[in-house]
Amino acid sequence: MIYLDNAATTRPDDASVQEAMRFLKDDFFNPSALYREGFAAGKEIEAARAAVLQCVADAEKYELIFTSCGSESDNQALFSAGRRGNVVITEGEHAAVQNAAAELARRGIEVRRAKLNANGSVNVDSLLDLVDDNTALVSVIHVNNETGAINDVNGIAEEVKKIKSAVVFHSDGVQAFGKIPYRIGANIDLYSISAHKIGGIRGIAALIKRKQCVLHPLIWGGGQEKNRRSGTENTFGIKQFERVALRKYARLNENWEHVNRLAAYAVENLDSNLFQVLSAGATSPYILSVSAVGLRGEVLLHMLNDRGVLVGTGSACSSKSRLSRVILATGVEERIADGVLRLSFCAETTEQELAQAVEIINQSARELREKTR
Repeated sequence: MIYLDNAATTRPDDASVQEAMRFLKDDFFNPSALYREGFAAGKEIEAARAAVLQCVADAEKYELIFTSCGSESDNQALFSAGRRGNVVITEGEHAAVQNAAAELARRGIEVRRAKLNANGSVNVDSLLDLVDDNTALVSVIHVNNETGAINDVNGIAEEVKKIKSAVVFHSDGVQAFGKIPYRIGANIDLYSISAHKIGGIRGIAALIKRKQCVLHPLIWGGGQEKNRRSGTENTFGIKQFERVALRKYARLNENWEHVNRLAAYAVENLDSNLFQVLSAGATSPYILSVSAVGLRGEVLLHMLNDRGVLVGTGSACSSKSRLSRVILATGVEERIADGVLRLSFCAETTEQELAQAVEIINQSARELREKTR
């Protein structure tokens, strides 16, 4: 099997799983318990919190709340800050932001959506035109999960706050954390990250918060995470997240260069008579979106699956829709959107695997085209 759907989820990193295993088997204690073992578990969580936070943010200005997934982090950001006035998002947001915003609209909050450029990045002029004195929240995805387009969220946040300094600026950084080099800038208030996109296990993520930003709980209960996110902490998941994050950031630039070579190879060697590249310009090499123009992307996906190559057709969280709303928002025709495949890499993807996969993808597309003529 050749796995090229790492934007959906990644294989858990064996070394970090083994390092954290004692918190699943032996040191399994509730971090809120008053005995020594519980207190020790709490200290381990605080160490992990500091380690993950320092990867992208200054601990003097930011703090980190552990959550269960990127969707929960996004939802907490929107439902906390989007309580009045209007909310501005982009047409390229992940379903967690898109659908949370739709729920805000049902509750009477005005939701405004900024247009996209051809590669899936936000049209900044369109976004800024939507911000006014009544805007409470602006949310801009850092790396588009379907095209890989990188938005300059630090720069955009700065421009937004020139219009209204009190706006809460949130960014979904799930496809950026552990993959692209950056630091969270002073104008970003809330930032979502997730473990399972970088070799962590599913079920653990975080919301990074500027200390002065007011954050309301989404989940109520025992008051864990300083009353910001109740529920007994997933110590095993938190510690494994810590270990894999530190591993990724220790080799961030090396991994970037490797994956950049992979993406360049795929672009150069996918048959240009069969495929149109949709990921262009300032994009993350970890995500490459192409279209087998005139073919059904889903049919091609199943052909590839039968031949041992796993790819996506877009966001796994929107897989029930035939045509991607994000791809359509970039301005492509429906026949191009219908043929989309998303190839997404990780640092462990080898050049040999990719070469074999590209050959299979080209051959499968040729066969499918012959059958549809």
